[in-house]
Amino acid sequence: MSASGTFISFEGIDGSGKSTQARLLADHLRDQGHDVILTREPGGSPGAEEIRALVLQGDPDRWSAETELLLFTAARRDHMERLILPAVEAGKIVICDRFADSTRMYQGLSRGDLRATVDQLHTMMIGREPDLTILIDMDPATGLARAKGRQGVEERFEDFGADMQVKMRTGFLALAEEYADRFRTINGARDVDTVAHDVVAAVTSHLAHR
Repeated sequence: MSASGTFISFEGIDGSGKSTQARLLADHLRDQGHDVILTREPGGSPGAEEIRALVLQGDPDRWSAETELLLFTAARRDHMERLILPAVEAGKIVICDRFADSTRMYQGLSRGDLRATVDQLHTMMIGREPDLTILIDMDPATGLARAKGRQGVEERFEDFGADMQVKMRTGFLALAEEYADRFRTINGARDVDTVAHDVVAAVTSHLAHR
């Protein structure tokens, strides 16, 4: 990895505002003169975007958790090969809306006890964690109401309901403790600009000390 390249991920429950904060951070860093790539998971490369449609649309029971895990891993591998690693190696800042921590939660925790399998696949096929992960923490009921209010087509996971969102929030906070060296938890239950200010402060500190 280039000394100047950095890989930042955003995580959080559905409706937490992480996608908005990822975009605002990208805009801020570009204004500061950085070369920034803003991407998302599942997706980010043509092949991974095709898989995205398979896993985020349709009936909640369309796939088993095991099948989802394989699909997400395939999408992530393609994303890493074609976009993330080349960009980081070229010295760019890559900001990704969700990464492997979401798989650890959605398939590894919330829909079964697959965490060990998730980590094994990640080690074999991905082998890379973000340099910094921003967790936007949000009350599950508020987040779900926000997410459902978007009325988009990619609501398969939101359709699992409130109990899953509660499990997800608890799980993400546990991950933040497990990987405390790279996680920074930001309170998302505030206005967008205040949250963005704290995100920028966390990222600026990371970039200054890498």
